[in-house]
Amino acid sequence: MEFFSIPLWITVLLLGGGILGGYIIRQQIAQKQSNSIEAKLKIRLGKVREEAKKIILEARDEANSIIRKTEEGERRHKEQLTKMEERLLQREDLLDKRQLELDKKEKNNQEVAQKLQEIKKNLEQLKNDELKKLEEITHLSPEEAKNQIFQRTEKEYKKEIMEDFKKLETTRKEVVERKAKEIMADAIQRYARSNVSEVTTSIVNLPSEDIKGKIIGREGRNIHHFEKLTGVELIMDDSPESVVLSSFNPLRRAVAKLALEKLIQDGRIQPARIEEKVAEAQAELREQVRKKGEEAAYEVGVLDLPPELIQLLGRLAFRTSYGQNVLMHSIEVALLSSALAAELGGNVEIAKKAGLLHDIGKAIDQEVEGTHLELGRKILMKYKMPEEIIKAMQSHHGTYPVETIEAAAVNAADAISASRPGARRENLEDYLKRLSNLEEIALSMKGVKKAYAISAGRELRVFVSPEKVDDLEAIKLAHDIAVRIQKELKYPGEIKVTVVRETQAVEVAH
Repeated sequence: MEFFSIPLWITVLLLGGGILGGYIIRQQIAQKQSNSIEAKLKIRLGKVREEAKKIILEARDEANSIIRKTEEGERRHKEQLTKMEERLLQREDLLDKRQLELDKKEKNNQEVAQKLQEIKKNLEQLKNDELKKLEEITHLSPEEAKNQIFQRTEKEYKKEIMEDFKKLETTRKEVVERKAKEIMADAIQRYARSNVSEVTTSIVNLPSEDIKGKIIGREGRNIHHFEKLTGVELIMDDSPESVVLSSFNPLRRAVAKLALEKLIQDGRIQPARIEEKVAEAQAELREQVRKKGEEAAYEVGVLDLPPELIQLLGRLAFRTSYGQNVLMHSIEVALLSSALAAELGGNVEIAKKAGLLHDIGKAIDQEVEGTHLELGRKILMKYKMPEEIIKAMQSHHGTYPVETIEAAAVNAADAISASRPGARRENLEDYLKRLSNLEEIALSMKGVKKAYAISAGRELRVFVSPEKVDDLEAIKLAHDIAVRIQKELKYPGEIKVTVVRETQAVEVAH
């Protein structure tokens, strides 16, 4: 143990020397590392400085470029301002020159006006002097001298003046009449339509004679039901393979004809099928009415009418006036009115529309009380038609005054269309009016549901509501209607009044 023991001081000395040596080595290592980082930082810093220098140079170049462009734009702007200023100065000079010229002309005009005024005064003075001299010589005032001259002239030339006036009046009248005839002739020549009077019957062809029996039905129930629903009389005469439909109302005849043709095509003719086919025919006829209205408007070139007016216009195709189809008459009046308005210097479009719609009230005058003229005015006002059109159509019967050229054109066109040879028949219109009056009398009675004048007006068939009229009341109603007809209407022969009261019991099985 003693051999291996080391003195304490040596141990301390060795330990201190180791610590000092380690510190020195560590310092050397740290020094080397710091030198390496510093070198890297210097290199990095150099690159950054070069890049910054490069960016600064590029920014300086770009700034210089922007400054140059700005200076160039400013220079151009200054040049434009300079040019505008020069032009304004030139215009100002020109305006100054014109103002000077105007002032000079105004001054000259004032001088001329002053001179004219002086001349006028001198002339007035001379005139007054001359008149005074004449008064002194003739001892007459100007008014007395004028009256004497007029009286002397009238005495000497009265006959010649009257003859000249009469000749002038005759010549003027002949010229006006000739011009009016030329305008009328030109308008009529532009539009020529053949006239075919409407009749009150339609014919339905049958595939065979056996169909007549089916149409009549057992104990006539089919034909009676058909006539009740349509208001049209079916005439089964000796004509082979045909049935005649008779009614003064063209709409009813059209529905009846369509329904009968559908029944014949179907083959099953019975009351239920009759009701079904009549309903189908009514719907189909409404579509036909619309198409006829559209075709009429398109034919005359009026394309901006409301759909409701188009529908009413189409109904005129199934309306007659003294045997003349009202829709054909309206088309003719529209075209003639436009031609006349063009010749007279009026508004062609207003005249055309007024001519087309002048009888629009006849589309409903059989269902609504009132004259067709007043009904037509109300219809046009309801659908907000222009006041010019209403004024042009309302005077064609003389109820309202003729206020415009278009109204005069419509009046003339209506007269031309109605007076064409064969266009109208007065007897037929009286006949149709009598049939309409028959139905109106029946419909005005209490409990009446439907009424149809058939057999050319020799029979009035009246259908009553069974819940409102019993059998005894039905007999009394027939008598009352017959008495009213005798008192209120004039007619040849006899009119048979038939009151029909039917009761139907309907129940649904669930």
